[in-house]
Amino acid sequence: MISTEHFDSNDPLPILYDLGLLTDLDLHFARFVNRLAGGELSESFPRPVAETLGARESLELAAALASHATGQGDICVNLRQWAWRWNAGATESTPFAPPPIGDWLEILRSSPVVGRPGERHPLILDRRGRLYLYRYWGYERQLADDLLQRASADPDEVDEAQLRADLDRLFPHPPQLIGPDWQKVAAAVAALKRICVISGGPGTGKTSTVLRILALLSGQAGGRPLRVALAAPTGKAAARLQESIRAAKPGLGLEPQQAVQIPEEASTLHRLLGGRPDSVYFRHDRDNPLPLDVLVVDEVSMVGLALMAKTVDALPPEARLILLGDKDQLASVEAGSVLGEMCAGAGRFSPAFQARLARLTGEALPGGREAISPLVDAIVLLRHSFRFGATSGIGALARAVNKGRSAAAMALLADAEFRDIDWQRLADPADLAGRLAEPVTAGFASYLRAARERAEPAAVFGEFGRFRVLAALRGGPFGVEALNRLCETALHGRGLIDERQAWYVGRPVMIVRNDYNLRLFNGDIGITLADPDEPERVKVFFLGSDGTLRSFAPARLPEHETVYAMTVHKSQGSEFERILVVTPNEPSPVLSRELVYTALTRAKQHASFYGVPEVFAAAVERRLRRSSGLRDRLWVEPRARGNPQPQF
Repeated sequence: MISTEHFDSNDPLPILYDLGLLTDLDLHFARFVNRLAGGELSESFPRPVAETLGARESLELAAALASHATGQGDICVNLRQWAWRWNAGATESTPFAPPPIGDWLEILRSSPVVGRPGERHPLILDRRGRLYLYRYWGYERQLADDLLQRASADPDEVDEAQLRADLDRLFPHPPQLIGPDWQKVAAAVAALKRICVISGGPGTGKTSTVLRILALLSGQAGGRPLRVALAAPTGKAAARLQESIRAAKPGLGLEPQQAVQIPEEASTLHRLLGGRPDSVYFRHDRDNPLPLDVLVVDEVSMVGLALMAKTVDALPPEARLILLGDKDQLASVEAGSVLGEMCAGAGRFSPAFQARLARLTGEALPGGREAISPLVDAIVLLRHSFRFGATSGIGALARAVNKGRSAAAMALLADAEFRDIDWQRLADPADLAGRLAEPVTAGFASYLRAARERAEPAAVFGEFGRFRVLAALRGGPFGVEALNRLCETALHGRGLIDERQAWYVGRPVMIVRNDYNLRLFNGDIGITLADPDEPERVKVFFLGSDGTLRSFAPARLPEHETVYAMTVHKSQGSEFERILVVTPNEPSPVLSRELVYTALTRAKQHASFYGVPEVFAAAVERRLRRSSGLRDRLWVEPRARGNPQPQF
């Protein structure tokens, strides 16, 4: 803990620190920035301009807020919005007030450590009052420029006759589909553009679409082998992508020469780029690009700004980039909400491109609109879910949540006609154990019996993947730490585990700290099973994305935790047959419609929600917005200055 006694009594930073609104790192950074400024600011700027805080305190406050923003998932801090929110909640006892926003911005612009966009200073302040750490401003500018340039540059000559024939062969119109076949449209876009972003919810066919896209591209390659890579942000997501590709590939009926072009191995982005331990840099970058013709990245909603900027930077200009994800899911744990901001202006193509797509696909597409950005022709939203039909409660609830309709969402959960969703009121933490014991036991019983009966480890993993408890929080009575203890107590009471042993057969654990030597990474899940060679001992088994098993003595594992219950954030990239979602009994800043939607759509067959109606409804109504300038760079600035020309 940092001592706040080094700050003057009129400094706002100790106050915000004591309120939990700043961290040790933020305070250290504020002091560092003040030292860099060298005291010039407080001497050169007239004190009367900022009567509430001095110039030095104003700089330190802004620097601390910029530092804190990146730790909260924002790319920058919007000082105008922050000052408005702080003043709106102020009372007579509020210990300080920020300077009037005009004065505050003028103070910062006069500082030697604050620059304008395009300058190289520790902090960057743009004209909208957004303050960045220089590194994040650089990532945002680099990614936006690269995406716009890639969207503006069409690939080499496309054989439209071949493309039209392949589209008709690979995408026969599904009889149950009403309206355009957006999968077919997405494939055409991927063939015609150097970047294609495909967003859709569960069951909309993103993976099967990308398989057909790769078949299309192999047909356009003129017999030349395509260099293709499949990647995802986490090992778990890469494993799911790999499994989906392998399962769907045989059903395409591809010619052998096309089938061999489609890889069946997927890697994490860090491994693909050549991650270096304890470094923010990768082996592959603009000067040493990836040797690829096509890069497919799945689960892009989980990719933060920095990693996305480095991924696009490492891709050769002539290569195609295909991004898959669900724009309505929670944004990444790291700073940024890249997929959501990329899709902000999507929905209708430019008139000329719409006409070209309609001619090639034969689909009746909505009329085009003025191209406000080159990206408008690179993004396709998949609308039809083949998993959740008209009678699906999960599908109906997902639509209500995405639209922020809390009353409709609660009505759906209470409707007994929907057998795949239900609601259980749970307000008192003292009731948790009694209310959850039965569903937890039913959910994990088959998995634990398989573990005790020494079933094959792969079969045990399969059983474990059928059910999971999800929570919004880590701590508190409704958080995953308490829920995991509750699960163990319930399972011990039914004789399914012996919780008196730290490493009982069946104990599931999640790695929470990377170990590059063991190749175990944050989010990897292992299961404790009897050692086949020494049955009286146990080992922790991990199932790799390629289906291989590795086992370790428990003492060798890096930092880990029991994982009957996991946070919704950690569940991204996973799917389960059934889920049980526990929400807290009072509002929390982490509760949002994106969190509810992400939790709900982890379920393939059934979702149960436990909580307080008012808290759930407030979460559905609250949309999570991260502070960033990426949306403006992609959708507002191109319209203001005219579409950029490719600069490869």
